[in-house]
Amino acid sequence: QRPLPLQTWTNSINRANKKALLAWAKETGIKLVQVNGQRRYGAPPPGWVGHPPPPGTEVFIGKLPQDVYEDVLIPLFQSVGRLYEFRLMMTFSGLNRGFAYAKYGDRRGAREAIAALHNYQVKEGWPIVVCRSTEKCELSVDGLAASMGRQEMEDTLRRVTEGVLRVTLHASPCQQQAQLAVVRYSSHQAAAMAKKTLMEGNVELGGLEMRVDWLKPDLKQKLQPYKEKPPPKRVQGGKAPLVPKLVTVSPALDRLNALCRRQHLGTPVFLTKCVQATSSGWLKFWCRVVIPGCPVPFSSFAWVRQDGPCQGGHEEAKVAVALQVLQMLGESLLAGHVNPLPFQSLGAGS
Repeated sequence: QRPLPLQTWTNSINRANKKALLAWAKETGIKLVQVNGQRRYGAPPPGWVGHPPPPGTEVFIGKLPQDVYEDVLIPLFQSVGRLYEFRLMMTFSGLNRGFAYAKYGDRRGAREAIAALHNYQVKEGWPIVVCRSTEKCELSVDGLAASMGRQEMEDTLRRVTEGVLRVTLHASPCQQQAQLAVVRYSSHQAAAMAKKTLMEGNVELGGLEMRVDWLKPDLKQKLQPYKEKPPPKRVQGGKAPLVPKLVTVSPALDRLNALCRRQHLGTPVFLTKCVQATSSGWLKFWCRVVIPGCPVPFSSFAWVRQDGPCQGGHEEAKVAVALQVLQMLGESLLAGHVNPLPFQSLGAGS
């Protein structure tokens, strides 16, 4: 961190507005700190008592004129509520990048800012955008070495980044024999700073082609442990509704979950991705099952039939790969004993 530069900063473009900002900062005593491409006020501001504000108190400010600075923006956003923090994104030339973030002491301040300042014209004919900030706090780090453990990963991240709350490891959906880490940080700012640090490539995490990004919602959903839906309730008249095809083979998932519980292996996590579809309705899926207590994830391909336009085939693929895993582990859904088989793709529809 370094204070707002006072020498060469005003000797380039937009000189008048920059001098006005420096004069305002000197007059008010407000301190602005430059941190890796953004200039920050507060966090906490002078006189703040207590914990930082909870989620939902930050707003995103967009479509800013690039020659407008904190001497205009901070008083404007302070007029609707008490600011905890204000961050203006900056270019190397000293212009702003067209957007900023304002965090208030409570959610009411954020709501007031959106209601009062969205479409406000900071310059004639120049309305700005003010909306709720998503405040992303989770990163995905893909391409980690398969040998890296969760505690080692967490210890490394705590040394080089701030605000680490939780680290979980998963089989990489994109790279064979690699892992993906989901890292949750205490705030959006901490996560953003960590993302920048990790993307610079100076942190050794033992992986090849490591990729750092915000955790996407679809990836987050795929990494959640699979939970079966409860069986359909009976309707009046004592007749049960038609049962989807998946329910007739769901014992495969039940048996796999039960086996993992007995062996204290943890809950299996399923990753499925459709890689091919035929005109006759067959779908080819790449599947991976990550069992926390097994050192190597199970990967395979499976052909399944799509039951309907809304099913997508993912549930059928989970059942197919669960059968393969059970065969690998020496389990069988049949009454008789089945010898363990090599892990291979199911041949249905091939």
